[in-house]
Amino acid sequence: MAADFSVEVRFYRLSDSLQPFFTALTQFDIVCPPGAMIEDLLHPEWGALRFNTGQPLVAASGTGPLAPCPRCAATGPTSRAIRFAVGPSRVFGLGLQPAGWARFVGADACDFADRIVDGAQHPAFAAFAPILPLVQDRRAAPAAVAERIDAHLLAHLERTAPPPQPQLRLTQIRLLHEALRDPGVAHVGQLAERAGLGLRSLERISLRTFGFPPKLLLRRQRFLRSLARYMLAPGGKWSEALDEQYCDQAQFVRDFRAFMGMTPSDYAERPHPILSRIMGQLMAELGAAPQTDLPTLLRYRSQPLASGER
Repeated sequence: MAADFSVEVRFYRLSDSLQPFFTALTQFDIVCPPGAMIEDLLHPEWGALRFNTGQPLVAASGTGPLAPCPRCAATGPTSRAIRFAVGPSRVFGLGLQPAGWARFVGADACDFADRIVDGAQHPAFAAFAPILPLVQDRRAAPAAVAERIDAHLLAHLERTAPPPQPQLRLTQIRLLHEALRDPGVAHVGQLAERAGLGLRSLERISLRTFGFPPKLLLRRQRFLRSLARYMLAPGGKWSEALDEQYCDQAQFVRDFRAFMGMTPSDYAERPHPILSRIMGQLMAELGAAPQTDLPTLLRYRSQPLASGER
């Protein structure tokens, strides 16, 4: 890892019409010596697009070897950590809510689970391919690029036909997403009841839109709540971060190995040069108030676009 580096992070809040579909648009500026690389881990997350200028990123899902990423890297929902390394570059990241996957991506989420593909070439991500040239325009200021991305997504939303029975489907997805985020929902039956779905419909929508079966989604959310508490609490301890659904610390350690490929102690000892800066900025914006849902946090605490009218 480069000893001399800086990472600047900026968040942009997208237009209100896009809020059900995306988390914040994020800009990362990585400054380090040419040829140097900064390594970090991405936690399991929903789908995402990352548009890179500068030195190409390298990444791997799980324990696979690091490999070069395309300039427009499209990632499906993940149940394993993504290891990555990045050199001098600017990266715009766009997080997809599950409803955003259903509305903007032309394929089932389960077909891209734990995968990274070229979003500029794969037809399923055709809605996002035009964003890469916007990011690569060196004459445009970052805030102007963010506004153009917002305008492109709004235009796509307005000109494309929604899926059959859009309101019903989006309502089901929203209810399912809210139920997953509720720490009181611990079993698949509770999840189905809260979402107003039968078990077969729950399985189908979970795979198509969220990427994984309901049981794994619940287990993943339980783990991510615990990890977020640890990351967002200054001087946090694993024992204090554990979600109430965990029977004991041994169960949490098993989940940690499954999702992150390492023990909690190994993770705590690793440097997190990029994630720590994200967390630090979010904590500063929130006055050090702990949170447990990072996508929602990004959605509501990011900076509005400069126009102020969208």
